[in-house]
Amino acid sequence: MPQRARRLAEAGPSSRRGCAIAKESSTVFELAVLGLLAEAPMHGYELRKRLTATLGTLRAFSFGSLYPTLRRLEAAGHVSTEEPVVDADAVPLSSRRSRVTYRITADGKERLADLLGDTGPQSWSDDGFGVHLAFFSRTSAEARMRILEGRRRRVEERREGQRSAVGRAVDRLDTYTAELHQLGLESSDREVRWLNELIDAERGRLPADDIPRPPPASGTVPNPTASPTGAPDHGGNHPAPVDPQEETP
Repeated sequence: MPQRARRLAEAGPSSRRGCAIAKESSTVFELAVLGLLAEAPMHGYELRKRLTATLGTLRAFSFGSLYPTLRRLEAAGHVSTEEPVVDADAVPLSSRRSRVTYRITADGKERLADLLGDTGPQSWSDDGFGVHLAFFSRTSAEARMRILEGRRRRVEERREGQRSAVGRAVDRLDTYTAELHQLGLESSDREVRWLNELIDAERGRLPADDIPRPPPASGTVPNPTASPTGAPDHGGNHPAPVDPQEETP
């Protein structure tokens, strides 16, 4: 057994859960970096500014996490680097080292497509949902719907847990703690309403045959590449459904 696998097997559930969370966070960061590099090549500093501008309200990015991710993506062949051409006879204007430009590769674009099409639980988690939402314009309609519905289920479950917790402890909560719980409930209510609006808008844009069916039983992950009929969805154009009541006799 490999050493890493042995350590995980010997570790307790909390350690394995921590490893899973770290892996999920790493994947979400890869999606953010590849998504922005797909728009244009960038220096590391410029990429960090774009990450902060695009997702700053959702996640905190730093050089400490950015450059290890870029090195990992480069090692995997998903990102290439380009050093600026420097004239050996030119006098340097500053002591700073030249900036490296990062570009997404063909393999990186395939990796990005895979990440965008992933509709598993990590895509609607607190860390992953905002990043996926930021790149919804590059995501298939079916994947968008599945992610939105998954996020709604997650928030609804959280809301029910909050209500149960408040109900059990209502007699023991002081005024300020009760208000804090109320704030959490109201925040969940607002997010559910917002998600309902987004889902309704998606349904209005989707042809009837492309609207995903209800998710499978708990514990299973829907196949993002399958259409509701079970046949592969090749992204073709579908005729808009006709309301029988609107047909002319």
